[in-house]
Amino acid sequence: MKFTSAIALILALSASCFGTAQSADMKGMDMKGMDMKGMDMKDMEMKDTGNKPQTNGSRATIHQMKAVVKAVDAANGKVTLAHEPVKSLNWPAMTMGFSVKDKALFDNLAVGKKVEVEFIQQGSDYVVTRVK
Repeated sequence: MKFTSAIALILALSASCFGTAQSADMKGMDMKGMDMKGMDMKDMEMKDTGNKPQTNGSRATIHQMKAVVKAVDAANGKVTLAHEPVKSLNWPAMTMGFSVKDKALFDNLAVGKKVEVEFIQQGSDYVVTRVK
């Protein structure tokens, strides 16, 4: 056996016995076709991801507030709300504009109407995701 072949064999065996840095955290690991029967999962740590929608690969926090609709611009997907303080963001009461995620939400956004809304931050924009 050539010296380089022996080194390649040793490296291959080491990787299969001890794993690699990538396999240690399982990122990119293809689980298709793996037989999971009989695997003992009782000692596996399970993390609660909560009710947080995905935005650009990261989790966004859902904020809630009560507000009065001051202006509606459905054509541009915007609404202006005079809202109460938002504790999760440490905001005082104020009037400000929001983007609206789904055009169907405008059915519940009429000027002068009192609403409860949920919203998330996407970049520097705040987006209404739910209206009650």
